[in-house]
Amino acid sequence: MPVSCEQLLQAMVGFDTVNSNISGAADAELALSKYLDDLARDMGLATRRLPVSGQGFNLLVSHEVAAEAPWLLFESHLDTVSVEGMTVDPFAGAIRGGRLYGRGACDTKGTGAAMLWALREYAQGVGGPNNVAIVFTLDEEIYKTGVRTFVAEQLPGLGWRPAGVVVGEPTRLLPVVAHNGVVRWSIRTRGQAAHSSDPAQGRSAISAMVAVVRALETEYIPRLTASHPLTGKAQCSVNMIAGGVQINIVPEHCAIHVDRRVVPGEDPRDIQPAVEAVLEQLRRRDPNLEVVQDEPAMVDSPLDPSGGEAFATFVAAVLADLAMPAQLQGVGYGTDASSFGLAGIPAVVLGPGDIAQGHTADEWIDVAELNRGVEVYAALMRTAAKD
Repeated sequence: MPVSCEQLLQAMVGFDTVNSNISGAADAELALSKYLDDLARDMGLATRRLPVSGQGFNLLVSHEVAAEAPWLLFESHLDTVSVEGMTVDPFAGAIRGGRLYGRGACDTKGTGAAMLWALREYAQGVGGPNNVAIVFTLDEEIYKTGVRTFVAEQLPGLGWRPAGVVVGEPTRLLPVVAHNGVVRWSIRTRGQAAHSSDPAQGRSAISAMVAVVRALETEYIPRLTASHPLTGKAQCSVNMIAGGVQINIVPEHCAIHVDRRVVPGEDPRDIQPAVEAVLEQLRRRDPNLEVVQDEPAMVDSPLDPSGGEAFATFVAAVLADLAMPAQLQGVGYGTDASSFGLAGIPAVVLGPGDIAQGHTADEWIDVAELNRGVEVYAALMRTAAKD
């Protein structure tokens, strides 16, 4: 049994939970989920395994004080990005100079450890104003399978609906109430293969794609005007390209991968039709152009603060009582919070650590801030929420 939050985080970092879609390993979070299940029950907390896929499960840890009390939900994901290229031992959880190093220490096992340690402290007290639950979810880094399954299929069967959700991500303990979403998809061009000794007999899919990329970067991206006061301007970029099969063959196929950041107030469903209008102009100019858009590989909605103002005010008031910065923030990256927001459940993203240290070669979290995170989460649990 860990005797401190930093010891708990060291234990969590010790599990290799590189996302299965990155590592190829099945049920990457399973061993850590089982460990936290056993640990939470040893702490006297109730647990429930909520199956997601394969043997993997979302883990719900809870402490109920009264049937009529409001529920506060905390969420933290267990998966991490790759450890390739790391300059520290990714699973050692070494502490040096007041920093705890390792993959996931910042993003975002640190928030999960702080939440569980805070709930342990809260449950050891007498009574309390809130019922509290933590859900540890799978697959946030790629497809958000865990949180989407929880919101759509598992939460409705629990018999309660949270007054709000605190989503754990490294925000430097600043309350984030808005963030951007993303649409990622491929655009493909088709040409006609020919021997490179006589390229005029063929039609290059790469040359066609050059025209597509030029159109996106001159006729679509510069004309994006959507913006949000907390998250900034809508963005789009072409970040991967592949084409051709052999140096002496005129390429028949080429594909690009597009990343479009969607701000609160935009509808992700509107993105591809807008791009299609640009492609249609290209087709009119060149009737031989063959270009198609694939279905999106990833659609993640933005977190819109509208409708969640009361819960955001609740979180900000608790931070102010702790003499901590309480101004509501927005960020450009995405989180699991958007899945709750789409379901009409107020969500605030809040956690120790700085996103600048997440996914890095020497990922770390400041131990003092980790423990400050415990204090913040515990204060939220001890403050009456409004249903």
